[in-house]
Amino acid sequence: MPPVRLHKLLAEAGVASRRAAERLIVAGRVRVNGVPVIELGAHADPARDRVEVDGRPIPSAEPKRYVLLHKPRGFLTTREDPRGRPRVFDLVPELGVRLHSVGRLDFDAEGLLLLTNDGALTYHLTHPRHGVRRVYHVLVEGRLDPDVLAALARGVVLEDGPARVDQARRLRGAGAGLHWIELSLSEGRYREVKRLCRAVGLGVQRLRRVAFGSLELGELPSGQWRELTPVEVERLVAGGSHPPGPGR
Repeated sequence: MPPVRLHKLLAEAGVASRRAAERLIVAGRVRVNGVPVIELGAHADPARDRVEVDGRPIPSAEPKRYVLLHKPRGFLTTREDPRGRPRVFDLVPELGVRLHSVGRLDFDAEGLLLLTNDGALTYHLTHPRHGVRRVYHVLVEGRLDPDVLAALARGVVLEDGPARVDQARRLRGAGAGLHWIELSLSEGRYREVKRLCRAVGLGVQRLRRVAFGSLELGELPSGQWRELTPVEVERLVAGGSHPPGPGR
């Protein structure tokens, strides 16, 4: 669903009539992704944006769907690509709603990817202040000793400022100077894992996300997907301040 006028969105959600919704906006009582919006011409995407009135999220008319996908390498997480490359949305049906990815994985990365139409939960899981945990298994090439792993945990300086992992450990060797390591982070910067590894002299050969928040990839085969259970959704919600919305 494309972005729609904010006052129309409030009216369709049953919050108020369009005229009354305009008054709510002008009064500064409406926030989109935590930011007050007072312009009557403002738009919001009901599938991606968290819209609140007086601090409470507005109800949604469409049912919420939550899909865990084992993203293969060679797939984009965007909906459109002028070059016609494969997209993760080619692997999952729409399930009656328009899904979007929560965060992203690079074209050559693989592993756990959450797809949903729950904009409020997406905002909660991806906002830096919530520090949602991400765990990666990374095949690296280069000298790997305790000092290198300690440097990742201690922190390095990247182009966009200091960065560090919450935990770094060696999993196993893979021959010919290759090693599998596990990195746990609570930030979601652009290509952060690759940049962190490069900063300590490690080249990334493969990158697989195995956990995101309370979700784990488990034994789900590459390219396959499943819907989350109600318990899994509640655990995601309980991981921070996001309140359960209608239909959960």
